[in-house]
Amino acid sequence: MKVLIVSHAHPAFSIGGAQAAAYSLYQGLNRLAGCECHFLAHVGPPIQPHGETPFLSLRQGPRELLYYTNDYDYFRLSNRDLEGLECHLGRYLVDLAPDVIHFHHVLGFGMESLRLVRQLLPKTRIVVTLHEYLSICNNHGQMVKTRTGALCRASSPAECAMCFPDSAAGRLLRRELFIKSFFADVDMFVSPSRFLLSRFADWGLPADKLMMLENGLEPMPVVPPRPLPKQGGRRCRFAYFGQLNPFKGIKVLVEAIGRVPAEIWGDDAVLNVFGGNLEMQPDAFQQEFKRLVAAAGRRIRFFGSYKSGELPELMREVDWVIVPSTWWENAPVVIEEAFLHGRPVICSDIGGMAEKVRNRVDGLHFRVGSAESLVDRLIEALKHPELWERLRSRARKPLMADGAALQHRDLYHTLTTDRRGTASAAPAAA
Repeated sequence: MKVLIVSHAHPAFSIGGAQAAAYSLYQGLNRLAGCECHFLAHVGPPIQPHGETPFLSLRQGPRELLYYTNDYDYFRLSNRDLEGLECHLGRYLVDLAPDVIHFHHVLGFGMESLRLVRQLLPKTRIVVTLHEYLSICNNHGQMVKTRTGALCRASSPAECAMCFPDSAAGRLLRRELFIKSFFADVDMFVSPSRFLLSRFADWGLPADKLMMLENGLEPMPVVPPRPLPKQGGRRCRFAYFGQLNPFKGIKVLVEAIGRVPAEIWGDDAVLNVFGGNLEMQPDAFQQEFKRLVAAAGRRIRFFGSYKSGELPELMREVDWVIVPSTWWENAPVVIEEAFLHGRPVICSDIGGMAEKVRNRVDGLHFRVGSAESLVDRLIEALKHPELWERLRSRARKPLMADGAALQHRDLYHTLTTDRRGTASAAPAAA
C-alpha cells in the first residue's frame, strides 16, 4: 500500500502538535511491512523556493518533500495559485499515484487540493485529520469570541459576524459553503478527540464519515520519577510545555503561580516553562508575558523552546505537567507525553483536555480561564503528598506511533477495498 501524508508544516522547521502527529504517523507507517509512505509538507517564507519549481528537499528523508506556496487566502483556506497547484502538485500526485492521501491539514495547499486529488486520482482515497476547528471558526480555529475571549459553543453565520463585524453574515455563510463543497470529496475524517468530532457533526459533516483515531507518540526513553530528598521532599516541581500564545493559557498559569500563599509554595516549589514561538506573538502579549514572569520572581524559570528529543531529560526534573489552555483544544500531545512518563496533569476542564485527563483519576481539572481555580488545584497538589502517587498510578499508557500506524493502516485498507468509499465508522458521539 502506498500512502502520502500531507502536512501544513514540517516539524524540522515548525513546532506544533499537528505536524508532529503527521510526521510520527509517516514514520510509523514506513515501519510496517508492505507499506510505502511519503511525506509532503508545506513551507513558505523565510524559506525560498528553488527556481521554477515549488518542490524542495533541504536534505530531509528520501521520501520527504517540501512544497512552497506563498499566495494563500486564510479566510477561505484557499490557494490562489491554482495554475501552479494543478501544474506542479498535480504532476507529482499523478506520478506518485498513492492508494491513500492523508491530509493532516490543507493550510498552504488550500481546499482546492482535495478537489485536485479527486479529479486526477478518482480511485485514491482521501482522509483528513481534524486538528482544530479552523474550518468552522475563522478566529484561528479556536471557537473563542474575538471581543470577549468567551468560549463559543456553536457556530452560525450570524454569530460569527458578531466576531468579525467587517464580514457580513452572508460572506461567512459563503465561506462555510465553500469549505463544505470541498469536504464533500473526502472519504473519511479522523480525529483523536470525540469532543472535536461531535462539533463537526453538529456543523454538518456526515456522521458516517467521522472516526476517532488516536495520534501516536514516537518511542522515547521513559524517565523515572524525580528522586526526592530523604527528609522533607515534596512533589512540587511543575512544568508547562508548548507554544506561548494567547490561547494556551500561559497568563492564567503565571498569575496562579504568583497567588499561591508563600507558606504553601515554600522555597522548593517552582514552575519551569518550556515554551516556543513567543517572538512570533503580538508585542503586547510578549510584553505582558515577560512582565508576569518578572513579577513572579524565583517561582518561575523560563527556558524557552525545546526539541522533542530533549523532552525526556526535561521531564526528569518535573513532577506535574500543567495544560492551562483557554480554548477547547483537541488532543494535546503534551498530555500523552506526560502520561508516558508517569506525570499527573493539571488541566482546564473543557474540550479534549477534559476528555483525555480524568479528573481525580489521573489528573486534576480546574475551571478554564480561572487563575483562582488553578490556585486551588496547586494548593491541593502541594498540601497532599499522597495525591501525586495515586494519580500517577492510574494514568493510562498512551498509544505509540507503531500502534497508531496499525490502526490507520486498517482504516486505509477498509477504504481502498471499498471503492465506493462507504467504510463503516463509529459516529462522533459514540
